[in-house]
Amino acid sequence: MSSSLRSRMRDRSPGLGAALAGGALAAGLGLGACAALVMLLWVSSPYPDSGPGGALHVAAALWLLAHGVELVRADTLSGVPQPVGLTPLLLLALPVWLVYRAARDATDASDEPDGPPPVPARTAWTGVVLGYLGAGAAAALYASGGEPRPEWPWVTVCLPLLAGGAAAVGVWAGCGRPHRPLSPRLLPRWVRGPLSGADARRRLGAAARAAGAATAVLTGGGTLLLGTSLVWHGDTARLAFTELTEGWTGRFTVLLLAVTLIPNAAVWSASYALGPGFALGAGHMVHPLASDPAPLLPPFPLLAAVPDAGPGSPLNWAVVLVPVAAGVTAGWFVGAAAVTPARPWLHWSAGRTLGVLVLAALTCTVALTLLAELSGGPLGASALSRFGPLGRLTGPAAGLWVLLVGTPVTLTARAWRLHTLRRSGVLPPRRSRPAKRRRGAPAWLTGTGESRAVEAAPSVPEPTPEPAEELYDFLQADTEDAAGALAVPRTTAESPRPRTPVTADTVPHQPPAEPEAPAAQAPSRDPEATGTTQATEATEALAPETDPDPAESDSSV
Repeated sequence: MSSSLRSRMRDRSPGLGAALAGGALAAGLGLGACAALVMLLWVSSPYPDSGPGGALHVAAALWLLAHGVELVRADTLSGVPQPVGLTPLLLLALPVWLVYRAARDATDASDEPDGPPPVPARTAWTGVVLGYLGAGAAAALYASGGEPRPEWPWVTVCLPLLAGGAAAVGVWAGCGRPHRPLSPRLLPRWVRGPLSGADARRRLGAAARAAGAATAVLTGGGTLLLGTSLVWHGDTARLAFTELTEGWTGRFTVLLLAVTLIPNAAVWSASYALGPGFALGAGHMVHPLASDPAPLLPPFPLLAAVPDAGPGSPLNWAVVLVPVAAGVTAGWFVGAAAVTPARPWLHWSAGRTLGVLVLAALTCTVALTLLAELSGGPLGASALSRFGPLGRLTGPAAGLWVLLVGTPVTLTARAWRLHTLRRSGVLPPRRSRPAKRRRGAPAWLTGTGESRAVEAAPSVPEPTPEPAEELYDFLQADTEDAAGALAVPRTTAESPRPRTPVTADTVPHQPPAEPEAPAAQAPSRDPEATGTTQATEATEALAPETDPDPAESDSSV
């Protein structure tokens, strides 16, 4: 009975065990990486504060912090628990990538003909998520007995959210990235217009690419601002290593922590360039107009890049070039997608193009809001309860910059592409647009003959074949039958050329030849007779040999 039950379960959910093992392995690899790093630092530290158990508890807590779980330090000098919720974005990339790989590998089909069947997407996703959450729950239980310990409400929210999202993307990639036809109703009315599914997917893809490019420019510009400020305040950043800790092990630990926080600092710099800035303590904001960091901050190397306290200078205001570049990039992407050289007659109108730009701005708003919320968090209580940008301000600011700067760029890029196509002859000029056209057809295809596309390939009438009788202009038909043999039938569209009818009055009568050999006769001096004789000989040479018709012989006589 047990073997039959196992076989029945295997038939119902093939690959579930492998997916469970893959999810658990992904969690184990992440935990192992964090444990190896923490144990290496603990072994090399000259003043370890705890034994190996404490180091392993810190490793499990660090792994949970990488998922966005907020930690609490209960052992403080004041006796008040201090929260730690600033997630290093570089550590966040590790569990996301591991879950994605596990889900993608769980759906891969074997290349061998006798291999196992492909695992269903739902089974693979369920197995990977359950396996990962099982290992994560065990790690959270272990970390709760040490210092710092995780907050369980955050564990129940962050772990399933990250595992489910990354596994869904991995399963989708493992199945070949399938997509269903996109319904135009998913887009707003001011974006879609009278669209089909392919057009809706095209506009949605253009908006997504423009938003992704704008987000990349913002984060890249933030990284450039961070590096420039660190070089400008190089002495302060170098002194931070010596003031914060002693020994090469402690300095190496600070360096690793600073490297893992570089993506966070890049987002902070992007928020600074956008205008809202970021918080360095509760109620202490840093933005281009003024810098007000909280007093008595630790001398951390990345904090050396913060502008000096006081009002902003023109050098601080120059950071506005970063959001301007992001808006120009988004506008150029949308303007390029509005007019495609492959199908220029399907270009978007100016209103629909601006609708796609608005959709890209909304997408960029969501992306920057999420990044701002993930990059910040508390580092303690009271004054240290807020560090990083405010997502409710950073996201809308990014969308507003993209919309304001991208609007003229989008319209200019669209107009320039249309002008180039009209000048090259692919599209008709504006003045040749017909006043009336059929509904549903492109304007330049239903014009009145002035379309540039039609002019590019004009319809040349086929040459009219010359009649065969014109080849023998120097001859005259001998009889009506000979003239009919030489004439070429014309099509009904051609008008017949008038010609002189051939009658018995115009053709001289020639008596039939004698049975016996005729005597040599002198050539006739009549030119008309000579031409008639030559035409008769040419007709006999061209016509096939047939038996004479007795009726015709009698009529000629």
